[in-house]
Amino acid sequence: MILIVSHSADTHATAVIEHLGRLGADVVLFDTARFPQDIRLEIRHENRARSSSSAVIGGVRRDLSAVRVVWWRRPQPFELHQDLADSEDRGFAYGECHAAITGLWSCLDAKWVNNPERDEVAARKAYQLKIAAELDLKIPRTLITNDPESAAAFIDREGANGTIYKAFSATERAWRETRLLKPEERAHLDAVRFAPVIFQEHIRADIDLRVTVIGDQIFPAEIISGETEYLVDFRMTMDAARISAHVLPDEIAAKLRAFMRALGLVYGAIDLRLTPDGEYVFLEVNPAGQWLFIEERTGQPITSTLVDYLLMSDAD
Repeated sequence: MILIVSHSADTHATAVIEHLGRLGADVVLFDTARFPQDIRLEIRHENRARSSSSAVIGGVRRDLSAVRVVWWRRPQPFELHQDLADSEDRGFAYGECHAAITGLWSCLDAKWVNNPERDEVAARKAYQLKIAAELDLKIPRTLITNDPESAAAFIDREGANGTIYKAFSATERAWRETRLLKPEERAHLDAVRFAPVIFQEHIRADIDLRVTVIGDQIFPAEIISGETEYLVDFRMTMDAARISAHVLPDEIAAKLRAFMRALGLVYGAIDLRLTPDGEYVFLEVNPAGQWLFIEERTGQPITSTLVDYLLMSDAD
C-alpha cells in the first residue's frame, strides 16, 4: 500500500494518484484536514503482539499497518469539530490530534518521501543556506533579522537596487513573493521589529533554474525570467516565461545530490539563478515544490519517475 499525505485539491497528488491507479497500485490519500472529523483512527498495542493501526477513510477501513511507502506531500492543519467552542478546549484537542497522528507516522514500517522530521528541518531556509555554503554551493549574501538597524546597514552595503527581501513562508491564501527593496520602502524598516525578515543580495540574472530531484535523478529546467515583467521571482510570471530543459555542469549536479543527502531528502525542488558570467547561485529548496509546470513545458518525465520511485520502494 502507498499512502499519500496531501489533499484532494493538490493537483500534483492527483496526478500521481491517477498514474498509480492506471498501474493497479493500491494507493490511499490521507488528508490530515479531515482528521478528526471525517477520519476515524485506531492504533493498537498489546503484549507480545505486533502493534497495528487502521483508519476509516472515505467510509472504508484501511489497514495502515500494510503501508510500505509514504509520500509526505502537503499535510494540512487538522480541522476540529465545531462543537468545540472554547479556545482552551480547541487547543487541547488540536494537541491531542497532533500527538496521535505523529505517533501513527512513527509506527508505520514504511519508506518515506520525505521523512516528515527530515522534511521539517530541511524546510528551514536558514539551515538550507548553511548546508549549501558548507558544500561549496554559491549562495547570496543573506541577513535574517528583526533588528531595523542591522537591516539598514545590510541594505547600505548592498547599494542601490541591491537587496531583495522575502518571508519564510507563503500559502495559497497568503501569497508572499520575493521583492526588490525600493528606496521608499526604507522608511518602513522599523516594522522589521514585529517579525524577522530575510534580506539577501540581489543576484542579477536573466535565467532562473528549477531543479527537480527524485533520489539520484535530476531534472533541471531553465526559466527565462529576464524576458518577463517581474525579474526577481519567476513564480509571478512563470506562465509567460520561456521554459526549457537545462544541462547542469557535472560539478553542480554532484553538489546538489550531496546537498539532498545532507538534508536527508528524497524529493526536492531546488531554485538556482544562473548569472551572465555562468555562475550558479543556490537560492533554496522546497521539499514539496511543484513540478507539473516544468513537466508540461519541457516534457521531462518527472511524474512517472516519482511514481516509479514510489512503486520500487513499495516492492522492497
